[in-house]
Amino acid sequence: MSLENAKKSKRKKKRNRLIFRSVILAVLIGATIFTIVSNSKADNSIYRAGDMAPDFQLQQVNNNNELETVRLSDLKGKGVMLNFWGTWCKPCEEEMPYMQSLYPEYKERGIEIVAVSLDNTEIVIDRFIDKYDLTFPVPHDKTEEVMDLYKVGPLPSTFFINPDGEITEVVNGALTLDRLEESFQSILPE
Repeated sequence: MSLENAKKSKRKKKRNRLIFRSVILAVLIGATIFTIVSNSKADNSIYRAGDMAPDFQLQQVNNNNELETVRLSDLKGKGVMLNFWGTWCKPCEEEMPYMQSLYPEYKERGIEIVAVSLDNTEIVIDRFIDKYDLTFPVPHDKTEEVMDLYKVGPLPSTFFINPDGEITEVVNGALTLDRLEESFQSILPE
């Protein structure tokens, strides 16, 4: 190969690298612009204390496989503990007995516990309900639509909602018995 052919080959490789790098840069710039525009149009709000709780409707899972609808707006006038959990989540499992132990007393006082399961199948939810003898509503968020609506991050996540439908407290992580009772006090109907 002559010296001139080697130089031509080297220039061609440089030009090809420049074109390749330019294409990669253009794709990265385009992806960045797309991400910025998409995120600016998306609803990325996170609900906090003081916000009105968004309404939702889910099917409740019962031991006998009957389905009932759970709609947040139907609970207006009651305090609501809205808990997002999964059977695979150890902290979720740890707080369930506390929730069940307080439920009968606080249900009579006007508080409803709604424990939204994010599990894949209702069979595992039924087993969990049986294991802990849960008597409060356990709706199944099959499509994670309600989880997305509330912008739930870590599990368990709990929203305490007063009788007017306003979120009074958001807790990410497991609740102790004392903390649970304290939070119930803030959402008791008058």
